Amino acid sequence: KMTFFPQLLTGRYRDTQTSITDSSAVYRVSNDKNANVTLIDLPGHESLRLQFLERFKAAARAIVFVVDSVAFQREVKDVAEFLYQVLVDSTVLKNAPALLIACNKQDVTMAKSAKLIQQQLEKELNTLRVTRSAAPTSLDGSATGGPAQLGKKGKDFDFSQLPMKVEFVECSARGSKGEEGDADFEGLEKWLARVA
Repeated sequence: KMTFFPQLLTGRYRDTQTSITDSSAVYRVSNDKNANVTLIDLPGHESLRLQFLERFKAAARAIVFVVDSVAFQREVKDVAEFLYQVLVDSTVLKNAPALLIACNKQDVTMAKSAKLIQQQLEKELNTLRVTRSAAPTSLDGSATGGPAQLGKKGKDFDFSQLPMKVEFVECSARGSKGEEGDADFEGLEKWLARVA
């Protein structure tokens, strides 16, 4: 994700380091409107990301959720946990911003496909939904007032049940030739042009 943001803005690969603050920049969308959108890169560290999400979620017209396609298999539970927190947030549900799951690092041989990532996330989010809905009630028998229900009750979760449109794209911040190659953001750029 850290390589993703500057690469999208400048078209050039550059080494980056972990940040504990947000970064924002204006991105010129290539569509018939020639619109500009402000992109905000939130820190990915788990101790910081929710507080930054809290700060920007009300104004977000769209969310790009970046997934490491290579590490996905071993990180699926953590990825699903954070995505779940985003998807059941009352402000996000009310505003229903377009959501793109950007499956990065597709240039690496062991990368999981967007289709597989979608299937695994739906399965893991369904499991989280079931375990969260079994949360205990208070002593007087009332519910504990937890987050909203994800998806449709009585059905296995899938992304089409959400109030926002969810899309998946495969991309690569490094491109097919590694650091020197051109990044592959075509799907992301087309999506940004549609939601701008």
